[in-house]
Order: sequence, then structure tokens, then C-alpha cells
Amino acid sequence: MNSVNQTMVNYFIIKGISNVPEFQAPIFLLVLLIYLTTLGGNTTILLLVFMDTQLHTPMYFFLVNLSLIDIFSTTVTLHKVLTSFITQNKTISFMGCLTQLYFFASLTGNELLILTAMSYDRYVAICKPLHYHLLMNRRVCGLLATFCWTWGFIEIIPHVVIISDFTCYLSNEIDHFVCDFVPLQKLICNDTFIFNIAVFLVAIFLAVFPSLLTFIPYIFIIACILRIPSKSGRRKAFYTCSSHLTVVIILYCTLIFQYLRPVSEGSLEFNKLFSLFNTATVPMLNPMIYSLKNSDVKSALRRRLKSCKVTAF
Repeated sequence: MNSVNQTMVNYFIIKGISNVPEFQAPIFLLVLLIYLTTLGGNTTILLLVFMDTQLHTPMYFFLVNLSLIDIFSTTVTLHKVLTSFITQNKTISFMGCLTQLYFFASLTGNELLILTAMSYDRYVAICKPLHYHLLMNRRVCGLLATFCWTWGFIEIIPHVVIISDFTCYLSNEIDHFVCDFVPLQKLICNDTFIFNIAVFLVAIFLAVFPSLLTFIPYIFIIACILRIPSKSGRRKAFYTCSSHLTVVIILYCTLIFQYLRPVSEGSLEFNKLFSLFNTATVPMLNPMIYSLKNSDVKSALRRRLKSCKVTAF
């Protein structure tokens, strides 16, 4: 490797979603709309659950955690995109990049872990309904949520520390809109063997294990549903987990498509747009899915709106 092409960096230049001048204004408006919709939708879920006592159940306790993660994750990923459009400053410090990488990866892991906890909740609700309140009491829910948040933030620390020790980069330009493992890996000119092992372990502990623990309960859930004698009973049982299953399928499909498919140089613009869908649009869709497919949430929203009308008059 020619030493001329190697450099130590104090800051990175995040190239953003697209370099085409004509696309800048539409992309800014799109990102702003996504961000505001995500904040509005997830904040609505938070307020509904806190204000409506009928939603004080384990399922909605985990939904609150999911909404908080979606708000934090979109803020971490999109705030730099929006500010760079406004200020035209695309630079980010080395430590700022590592900080964004840490929270971006941690919150993604947290979301996968919370969805795993929600999968277990749905399993108990459908397969062990008589023991539901015993198995999913407040203490158990609190411990599950605490573990998800703690493990998600702790597991990423060693990997960020490894990256912080690298001193040689081919360039300080990140061809992406967020500091992530993959775009940084392309720039590192040190020996990346340990780094690759670290990324592999991240995938195992924050993606593979949670995916198995998320989908395995649905094997038992489907088996339980098929044993229900009445058609209406089967429909009702499936309806109780349809929102969660929809969110899980969308999230894992986008993650697989984003990180596991081959990436060609000619499709970088498409890759970044798809990454935007995964990191920003999915958190925006989550509250919509739970609102449109969940009768309890729709009923709570109607009660709140009716209460506001009565108060106004």
C-alpha cells in the first residue's frame, strides 16, 4: 500500500445520501417529513399508553420501549443529515463519528432485543393464557427490558474501542449518510482481521441469536393457533400477534437485504437509499402498523380524542 494514499484522520466527511444537486431539496424535505412523522407517531404511542390505563399491559410496556428506541435511533441517524443540508457542513469529528456509530449500532441491537421480548410475550399470551399474568408480571417485564437496554449498549463497546485504535485510513470521506461499520471498514488500511471478527460477533449476538429467539416462539404460536377449534378463535389469536409479526418481518428483511446482499460500486446510490429506508422509514412505520392493526390502540385513540372534545366544549 502506497503511503501517499494512507492518512491519519481527525475528522470525516460524510458525503450524504446523494451528491446530485437537483436531488438535495427533495431529499431534505423527504428526510424532514420522515423524521417529523416518526417523532409524531411514536410520541402518540407513548402518550396513549401512559394516559390510557387499559393499555397498561406487558405488550404495550414493550411497545413503549420500542417507540423510545425508534425516536432515539432516528435522531442519532438523521440529525446529521438534516443539519448538513442546512449548514452545508458535512464534517464530523473522529470521536463524533465513533459516538454516532456506537449509538446507532446499540439502538439497532436494542430494537432487535425488545422485539425478541415482545415475541416471548406473545408466546405466553397465546400458548399459556392462564399463566400470562403470573409469567409476565411487572418484575419480569422490567427485568427483560433492563436486560435488552443494558446488553445492547454494553455489547458494542469493545467493537468501538477496536475501531478507535485504527490510525490508518485510505480516505476521510465516508460514502454514506451515517457512520456505520461497513463504510468505515472500506476506509481502514490497517489489518482488519480483529475488526472483522468483532463485526462477526456483533452479528451473532445482536442479530442471529435475537432472530432465532424471536421466530422460534412463533413456531409454537402457530401450532397453538392451529389447535384452536373455532375459526373465529384462530382469527382472534393470530390478530393479537399480527402487528408484532409484521414489524419483525419488515425489520429483518430490510436488515438482511442491506447487510448480506453483494454490494456493487454502481449501485451505491441505491444502497444508501435503501439504508435510509431501513434506518429511518421502518421506525416511522412501526407506530402506524401498531395503530392500524391493533384495535386496542385505535380504541384508546378514539377515547382520547373524545375526551379532548368534551374538555374543549
